[in-house]
Amino acid sequence: MDKHPLYRTGIGRLALLRVLLASLLVVVATISSFGITLDWRAQVSDKVPINAAQIVQKCQSLHDLPGPPDGFHQREHSDRYVSGTPPTLVRNASIWTGRDSGNEVVVGDILLDKGLIKEIGTIKVLKAYKNLVVVDAGGAWITPGIVDLHSHLGVSSAPSLRGSSDGNSRKGPILPWLRALDGLNTHDEAYQLSVSGGVTTANVLPGSANAIGGQAFTIKLRPTAERSSTAMVLEPPFELNGSHVDSSFRPRWRQMKHACGENPSRVYSNTRMDTIWAFREGYNTARKIKEKQDEYCVKALNGQWKDLGEFPDDLQWEALVDVLRGRVKIHNHCYEGVDLDGIVRLTNEFKFSIAAFHHAHETYLVPDLLKKAYGHPPAIALFATNARYKREAYRGSEFAPRILAEHGLKVSDHPVLDSRFLLNEAQQAHYYGLPHNLALASVTSTPATVLGYDHRIGFIKPGYDADIVLWDSHPLALGATPAQVFIDGIPQLDKPYVNPKPSSSQRVPKTPDFSQEAKDAVNYDGLPPLEPNKSESDTVIFTNVNSVLLREGADVREVFSTAQTGKPGVVVVEHGKITCFGVLLDCPSAARAGTGIASIDLDGGSISPALISFGSRLALNHIDGEASTNDGPVHDPLVSDTPAILGEGSVIRAADGLQFSTRDALLAYRSGVAIGVTAPTSSGLISGLGTAFTTGSPHGLSKGAVLQEATALHVAVGWSTTTSVSTQIAVLRSLLDGKGKGQLGASFESVVKGEIPLVIQVQSADIMASLINLKKEVEKGHGKSIQVTFAGAKEAHLVAKEIGEAGVGVILRPSRAFPGDWNSRRILPGPPLTKDNSFSILREHNVTIGIGVEEQWSSRNIRFDIAWAALDTVGGLSVPDAIAVASTNLERLLGVRSHDSDLVAVRQGTLLDFEGKVVGIISPRREVVDLLL
Repeated sequence: MDKHPLYRTGIGRLALLRVLLASLLVVVATISSFGITLDWRAQVSDKVPINAAQIVQKCQSLHDLPGPPDGFHQREHSDRYVSGTPPTLVRNASIWTGRDSGNEVVVGDILLDKGLIKEIGTIKVLKAYKNLVVVDAGGAWITPGIVDLHSHLGVSSAPSLRGSSDGNSRKGPILPWLRALDGLNTHDEAYQLSVSGGVTTANVLPGSANAIGGQAFTIKLRPTAERSSTAMVLEPPFELNGSHVDSSFRPRWRQMKHACGENPSRVYSNTRMDTIWAFREGYNTARKIKEKQDEYCVKALNGQWKDLGEFPDDLQWEALVDVLRGRVKIHNHCYEGVDLDGIVRLTNEFKFSIAAFHHAHETYLVPDLLKKAYGHPPAIALFATNARYKREAYRGSEFAPRILAEHGLKVSDHPVLDSRFLLNEAQQAHYYGLPHNLALASVTSTPATVLGYDHRIGFIKPGYDADIVLWDSHPLALGATPAQVFIDGIPQLDKPYVNPKPSSSQRVPKTPDFSQEAKDAVNYDGLPPLEPNKSESDTVIFTNVNSVLLREGADVREVFSTAQTGKPGVVVVEHGKITCFGVLLDCPSAARAGTGIASIDLDGGSISPALISFGSRLALNHIDGEASTNDGPVHDPLVSDTPAILGEGSVIRAADGLQFSTRDALLAYRSGVAIGVTAPTSSGLISGLGTAFTTGSPHGLSKGAVLQEATALHVAVGWSTTTSVSTQIAVLRSLLDGKGKGQLGASFESVVKGEIPLVIQVQSADIMASLINLKKEVEKGHGKSIQVTFAGAKEAHLVAKEIGEAGVGVILRPSRAFPGDWNSRRILPGPPLTKDNSFSILREHNVTIGIGVEEQWSSRNIRFDIAWAALDTVGGLSVPDAIAVASTNLERLLGVRSHDSDLVAVRQGTLLDFEGKVVGIISPRREVVDLLL
């Protein structure tokens, strides 16, 4: 059945004693009602009310802490078991169980039946099981289902529509009586996407607009026959239409969202002082109710019934009272040290514990403070690399997970939006130093434990829920994809498809050593120096090189490989230019390594072209959420008149607003992204002229800082609150027809002449079709082709043939799409849900493809984005082709003229794996080698 009654496995000894006591009190009450007098007047001085048994039972249960009922693991079937589900035997698997601190791996089989894990290890032939489904894993990895500790699935639904936006109430900063379940949309298209990433359970939280946003609910993500929100809930904590707890059973854990810092301050125009006072006032209200209840129960349990009245309760505040009774897991959105300190003091003032601090960017700087929290140190739910988007996230560090783990604190990872890729957060945390066992635990056993459900999910043990994931590669390998996902023993993927992976993907990646960088993050209070160090020597020799890739025109070619020579290579660089590469005998000058000449051992690493970042506000913004740190938005002429001083027909140039040495740009540089291409910030139709710059330059006047002042003309066509799509296209038609004035008219004239590309930010296939028709119309009228690039292009696969025939290029931004709004709802998700992804469909129709990013912090991850795309594309992409997607292809699509490309030196691995570490940038146009050691 899909309904979720409380467990029926027995009431337990404590509950049995309560029932006996309650029965005795009922007898006493009955005798009293008949006027029979017993010699108990010394103990019971007042008339016993008719509901005395219920009162005593309620009072005795107030101090019970949540947990599974007695004999839980002896249950024969899950409360979520669906009748008719066949048993499944998965043979020949490498099973990561989550036990032994995440170090146990069982090589063998796993049996699922009646919604439970029945057995693991070597399992003999099971003749007793009828209709047994046997799956041969072929040695593949199995883990527990992924548990998302911080989710807004169902309350912030995809696609985002006004009618299903239920993440935040704005009726006041303290709202513990609200429940996420009451807004849980069963039609969220992200459920299936998350399942396809291995997520089986999600803790659905209200948003962070309020100090106390309401109650969260933990759900299983599989569809249910009942098709209701309630049917998805794991272990309902109380009767969902009231606050009554059946005291015959131990209570189930409840979950609640708190938030501090910038969000509630911004929403309510408050300060941090106001928010903490709101917390204290709310908790003081709850404490008074709790004290009245305790006083009431002391009297009731001592038989003092006179004038006792009704049990003092308040439906609005009962959940917060339960927090003070230790029955609620608090999930606290909290970033900065000042806010963390305020909440730690709050916990000690009102005697309650925090289950986890979420986002929590500065927790790694204050581990000792966290240990002072009441009850126990909270776990920390973190982004892996997402930071600097607002002030309180400015000191975020990719090394936070490893640092916190070194201090004995539990770490869990969570994504920004798309929990389909939650595992990738753990992969990145592992890359930057979190031990492999803790990285896997961070998305399985740790969040299950934090939520209070580690008795049934997060581990692979007999008696646990049959929530497991069969992976196509080691789960910490880049691009690991579920071959099948089981929830309650039911397979969730219909005809899953996975691409073949290399043998190296079947083991734990050998990640680089970032020990010094992690120390610097703490020593510099979260802001370690990121500027590159120029080599003091004009000659730099790279040794033990495994592979060299160089540009040849618009292509990327591998020009040296140890696999071909059988010997490691050397690369000699003089004044930023490669003068020789090959084995040692090919480069006599390499023998000069010594005094005055720098020599860098790449230890089997590689040298390849540097990458380009496009699509974010990189080098225009320092902190997105702080207007004073940014270039700012451009004027939208379709909304209001252009400021007179600009003159009609002005066009904005991004080059005029560039800001160098932003932390995101420097981190991108340190990750092999040497060039940024940025357009002016705009929410309207016309953005302006983009620019190309060097991400590692100290300022705009330094050599090679601005690579090209004007690249392409950028516009955006899509849904707007002020201007229809048809109006936007009509304006473009007019401008392309030569009716524009001033600089803007001249820029569109350059597009028509084929001098610069027109880059159009667009998502909808319907709008792309209209734009293709517009392109044909303009070309017919002027007798020559124009270069058009679609950026964003989440629905481009639907019109791939037409895009290819029209000669339009596509920048997929981001590389892995999410149906965030109506105009991008028809994404092609790729493996395991579909064989093809947008890359493979567009390539099939000879479309030039690049990739972009949406936020500047993600520029550092472009190297992993292209590697992942290569793995997910049918037939795969070669390493040179993958690098071209984020380098030479982007140059063509964005109007960046050919130049001497910067090169990236990587130690141990390549630019496209979780084993290589960028240690240098070779820049022929700036005649330097920047060292990033």
